[in-house]
Amino acid sequence: MLSVEEEKMFEGQPRGFPFGDFDIADVMLPDGDTMGIPSDDEEEEELIETETGLGHIVVVDNIPQVGAEKYDKLTKILSKIFSASGTIAENGLNHPVDQSTGLSKGFAFVEYENHDQARTARMALDGYQLDKNHKFIAILFDDLERLNDVPDEYQEPPQKPYEPATDLYNWMGDRRGRDQFAVRYGDETEVLFNDVAQQNPQKVKDRSFWTEAPFIQWSPQGTYLATVHMQGVAIWGGDDFRRIRRFSHKNAQRLAFSECEKFVYIYTDIPPEGRQPPRFALSVYEVTTGRKLRVFEGSQEDHAVGAARRPDGGMAYPAFKWSSSTDDGHAFLAVMRKNAISIYQAPEMTLLDKKSIKADGIQSFEWSPADPILCAYQEEQGNLPARVVLIRSPDREEVRAKNLFSVADVRMAWHPQGDYLAVRVEKWTKTKKSTTTNLELFSMREKNIPVDMLELPNKSEKISGLAWEPHGNRFALIHGSDPQRPSVSLYSMKDPKSGALGGVHHIHTVHNRSVSSLHWSPKGRFLLLAGLKQNGKLEWWDTHDEVSVVGAGEHLMATEVAWDPSGRYVVTSVTAVNQMENGYQVWSFCGQPLYKVSKDRFFGFVWRPRPECLLSKEKQKEISKNLKKYSKRFEEEDEKLLAAVDSELLAEREKMLSEWNSWKESRVEWAEKQKEGIKQLLGSKWVAPEEEYIVQEVEVSAIVDVREQKVESQ
Repeated sequence: MLSVEEEKMFEGQPRGFPFGDFDIADVMLPDGDTMGIPSDDEEEEELIETETGLGHIVVVDNIPQVGAEKYDKLTKILSKIFSASGTIAENGLNHPVDQSTGLSKGFAFVEYENHDQARTARMALDGYQLDKNHKFIAILFDDLERLNDVPDEYQEPPQKPYEPATDLYNWMGDRRGRDQFAVRYGDETEVLFNDVAQQNPQKVKDRSFWTEAPFIQWSPQGTYLATVHMQGVAIWGGDDFRRIRRFSHKNAQRLAFSECEKFVYIYTDIPPEGRQPPRFALSVYEVTTGRKLRVFEGSQEDHAVGAARRPDGGMAYPAFKWSSSTDDGHAFLAVMRKNAISIYQAPEMTLLDKKSIKADGIQSFEWSPADPILCAYQEEQGNLPARVVLIRSPDREEVRAKNLFSVADVRMAWHPQGDYLAVRVEKWTKTKKSTTTNLELFSMREKNIPVDMLELPNKSEKISGLAWEPHGNRFALIHGSDPQRPSVSLYSMKDPKSGALGGVHHIHTVHNRSVSSLHWSPKGRFLLLAGLKQNGKLEWWDTHDEVSVVGAGEHLMATEVAWDPSGRYVVTSVTAVNQMENGYQVWSFCGQPLYKVSKDRFFGFVWRPRPECLLSKEKQKEISKNLKKYSKRFEEEDEKLLAAVDSELLAEREKMLSEWNSWKESRVEWAEKQKEGIKQLLGSKWVAPEEEYIVQEVEVSAIVDVREQKVESQ
């Protein structure tokens, strides 16, 4: 379901666009352009050419062979297992019996309602462990027929011409060290370099109708650009942004990469039909091979728990969340159920220890961005207190827990490098008529994970925002009793005087600020206070030694803020939630406005992420210490590059002027003939154009500057 703001963004589109039940015929696409995704018609043609018409039948082998006394019971068990993955057609389960022995033959034919259900069932049933001795082998009937047609003698396949692999990281070799970003507006999608020197972005790739979704998405390390289509998801990369791979998923709406970029899931919210509850479909793929690892389908009610429950009872996105990757390349996908958390390990996509983790009253959870550690919140039940618990995967060990009492609400905020965890706890007062707010701060890198508590001096104030400093020990808070003019405070988890870790130390507070969100530079030190969806007031802080305001600005009706990966630039944007002033403004790290771009129906601005630096922390510190020594050389190179760019620009303008003059000279004779023809047609009424106006030369003087200088007499 779309929010009111999202509905405004798609005003004028077909009803239900982009994700609901809308008539696809109302959406205009360019003629002959398939966006690299096969249409439904093309897929049907492929099925006609390659299938026998029995593509909705699955053959399941390695079933126990039983006699007549156990046959009916086993068949009922099989029917229950097979129907969990799709609807079995009437009389669609054939569990044959060997008439000579009276035993079942050990395999079954399962007929589903359609081909999609059969494919989903095959994925779910293949490798299913029925008991200690029987693991199912599932295959589509059409695949079985094709395997039977394989010739006995080996036939060498035809050799394919060599195609050089595209360089997925070429953008990082930009000589001027510029960052890329993508913008989505109208029907257009563009990838550009942030070219501050030219006061204008440099276009890298643009395409109309590149995606059918209102958003664009980079993979976590910036390797791929993902686009969403009715048939599935495609990923693009390289210097020419060619299609790298596509993943089939009907009516795709959302996607999420794992942090290591090895896995991706595609999600569809299926609206209710009649009295049926809303359903969902989620497909998990391996990115490099395109192999489908698992399909999750079912009622949204099963996972609509706590914070993952929408007001209408459906499942909020994202209910399924990826963990960070482990050292051996594994990732975990977790989702809540009633009183439990289910964690699946990729690439096997099997349930850890074959069972969910019991968590009575679970309401929300978040993964650490750096480690496979999950923080879960369990609400109070009867006389049992509420709990915040940290669980490590894959051993499912509970590494830390904190009991809480009289809890009204809990919100979690991880440090970007996973060094700390802040839990904002809203507690009921004794009268149960109001609440107070405090923070429980977990130091994840310290022995036994100590927990510090922070209470505001004025207990009537509420904490409405928290942001951790990347690569640091500090965090900033928005708090106050007036949400329109709150205060902003800076705290540290390290003693500013002694430098010792431990405790919570107040650094600075300012009052009466027009701010709704806090945004740290990805390199730390600089903090941006933004009044988003308010008056657009912006204020930059330098927190290096003493907190000081280094810049201020305003971007009226701004809705989003995004720092570039290097921390050199920050962008504020106004999306199509507002009908006016759509576009984005680029600022320096200290609040200097650089350039502004306006776009109608602007949907989003996304910086291209960069992979983590491969240099050691010691080497990075050495470079920072000797920055002046390196900067002179790079400044000279930058000047040469800018001079070369200016020369190219000047040469391009001269070329355009030369082409214009050549064309103009080629049309002189034609213009004279036109003039003579008009003169003959008009006869005595013809007046030469130069006689219709008078040319006068006028000299105008203007005072540019006035200065007073005292002149002493000799």
